[in-house]
Amino acid sequence: MKLYVASSWRNEAQQGVVASLRNAGHEVYDFKNPKPGNHGFHWSAVDPDWKAWSAESFRSLLKHPIAEAGFSNDWNAMLWADAGVLVLPSGRSAHIEAGYFVGAKKPLIILLAEGQEPELMYKMATTLCLSIKEVLSALDQIATKPLSEAGERYKERFNKLDADVPHGPFVGMITARRRL
Repeated sequence: MKLYVASSWRNEAQQGVVASLRNAGHEVYDFKNPKPGNHGFHWSAVDPDWKAWSAESFRSLLKHPIAEAGFSNDWNAMLWADAGVLVLPSGRSAHIEAGYFVGAKKPLIILLAEGQEPELMYKMATTLCLSIKEVLSALDQIATKPLSEAGERYKERFNKLDADVPHGPFVGMITARRRL
């Protein structure tokens, strides 16, 4: 299976997760090493003083060629992937990436970490795992089902959420998804 691993640069477990997934036979995109000789995107490559940027500078420098190339690597890998694995703890980018997988109706597995603050919206994930062994087992289960079945499972889950909250936020989302 083609996998996108989302996590934090500071998460020491990320490289071990990538290695375990590859050892199990999966193709894995590693944002820290997206291509041979490429060690991933760093804001410091755009500007060594990036931490002092204003909001306006940040917005403008998102268009910098180095930022565009980094985004392109990650975005194309997300489109390529059959599923996403969110390795906690992680930050803003990884959570936006995880949201993409949910919105695209692609399986999302979250590898929980001890000491993390509980998050209600993790209910959107296909499964929550406590170990790499559980992640591999979840991927095996997903791989044996057609992707169309996974999409139907998401549709059922969101329809149930929509029914549970008659005037809630999922009403518009389900209606919009039905039009796709």
